[in-house]
Amino acid sequence: MASASSLLSEDQFLCSICLDVFTDPIATPCGHNYCKACLTHYWDTNDVCQCPLCNKRFFKRPEIFVNTFISEMVDQFRKSKQMKTTSNAIQEAAKPDEVSCDICSENKLKAVKSCLVCLTSYCETHLELHQRVTALKRHKLIDPVKNLEDLMCKKHDRPLELFCKTDNMCVCQFCTESDHKLHQIVSLKEEYDGKKAELGKTEAEVQQMIQERQEKIQEVKHSVDLSKKDADREMADSVEVFTALVSCIERSQAELFDVIEEKQKTTQKQAEGFIKELEEEITELKKRSSELKQVSHTEDHLHLLRNFPSINIPPPTKDWTKVNVHRSSYVEIVSTAVAQLEKTLSQEMKKLGDELRRIQQYAVDVTLDPDTAQCELILSEDGKQVSYGDVKKTLPDNKERFSNRYAVLGKQSFSSGRFYYEIQVKGKTAWELGVAKESVTRKGPIQFIPNNGYWAIGLKNGNEHYSNAADPPVLFTVREKLHTVGVFVDYEEGLVSFYDVEARVLIYSFTGCTFIYSFTGCTFTEKLYPYFNPHSNQTGTNSVPLTISPVSFP
Repeated sequence: MASASSLLSEDQFLCSICLDVFTDPIATPCGHNYCKACLTHYWDTNDVCQCPLCNKRFFKRPEIFVNTFISEMVDQFRKSKQMKTTSNAIQEAAKPDEVSCDICSENKLKAVKSCLVCLTSYCETHLELHQRVTALKRHKLIDPVKNLEDLMCKKHDRPLELFCKTDNMCVCQFCTESDHKLHQIVSLKEEYDGKKAELGKTEAEVQQMIQERQEKIQEVKHSVDLSKKDADREMADSVEVFTALVSCIERSQAELFDVIEEKQKTTQKQAEGFIKELEEEITELKKRSSELKQVSHTEDHLHLLRNFPSINIPPPTKDWTKVNVHRSSYVEIVSTAVAQLEKTLSQEMKKLGDELRRIQQYAVDVTLDPDTAQCELILSEDGKQVSYGDVKKTLPDNKERFSNRYAVLGKQSFSSGRFYYEIQVKGKTAWELGVAKESVTRKGPIQFIPNNGYWAIGLKNGNEHYSNAADPPVLFTVREKLHTVGVFVDYEEGLVSFYDVEARVLIYSFTGCTFIYSFTGCTFTEKLYPYFNPHSNQTGTNSVPLTISPVSFP
């Protein structure tokens, strides 16, 4: 049921005396309504009792009562008017970039809907008719838009409610019967939903790209952090080595000074002994010289002749003609000290230049993953050894397990930074070692090359070393028979290197560096796992297991 405010105007609730909305409305016998106080005051101030509006006279002043029905309608009208005023106050005035109500005359309020039939935008107040009147309820309302005429077909002056997929344009109903006849036509909503879904997919792709780039930023930052740690570690090691070198030089210098000083003291002590002995002889000779002078000047012939035999013979002395104090030669001492220093410095410099020693600092603990082991392989309980067992065991054929190749992966995966581990191969005539990416093919025949996610070296026929850099494998030589192989990976640099641990030399590297036997082709984008293949026993000649050994630092 419609409210009083929607059926009556404000004029119908005004008192004709005070020209304001009724207060305690009463009705005269002639049917006109007034405020009780207004009519009472009017009659009290006039000599004639009559209706102020129609001037009908009443010979007897009528008894008046408040009309409760009209009073209730007035109350509802006041409440409705107050709510409408409050609503209008709450509604926002349209900003320059917003759609304004086309009906508001002065203070343009913000439109809440636009009508495609009326081609008009309405604020909340002026939208009331479209929400109340049945005929207007059938109009198509949309979120407020500017330039509503752009939503109308310029040719037929009808709403653009359809979409021609053939010509990729919006059309009206009449267009489908003329220019777009037999074209693929769908509703605007259907096309909207389709395009919105496409936008959602594109947005998801964009968000994925954003996430990938954010992850790349974190990866780059992580690489910088790792590089900083590596630089700090290398500088600390260099300080340690150079401090040792300086200490070694200072120690050698101090030892040389001690030797020279001791040599000088020995020479000086010898010379002082000679001087003391010479001075004693000089004293004795001076005594004899004095005696000779006394005897030679005497006039007593007998006295001269008696003493002549004893004083004419020189006192016993040492033959000093062959006695020499040789100046000490320090050249040999210095040369020997320098030679020893050079040897010590060479050893220290060798430590400083030991590439493998620095790489071994990235050692990690690796164990074998039984869920990846081919069915004929035998793994030790501690997961550190693998060998061929000649018997095919019944194991779950999970997706991680190798089916044909005698291979097994490590449990540990690596997706950043550097890592290093060592494997004993002594006594084996065939083997393969390296790394594999997580998504490698593990079932059926496998093309064992880097493009398929494997980077490895191996041994066959007891003395032929090879890498899987190409198909067929690339052969290379080693200086000495391998006992322990070190595997080093730098994930960010795309580097996989193999070392002879005993000889402490690089034997092969998958990278673009200038080392011997080096090849490009490492770009890591997913997790890497250590890869092991002990090969078959070959009638017992290759039964020794591959063993992951702890890294020992020199």
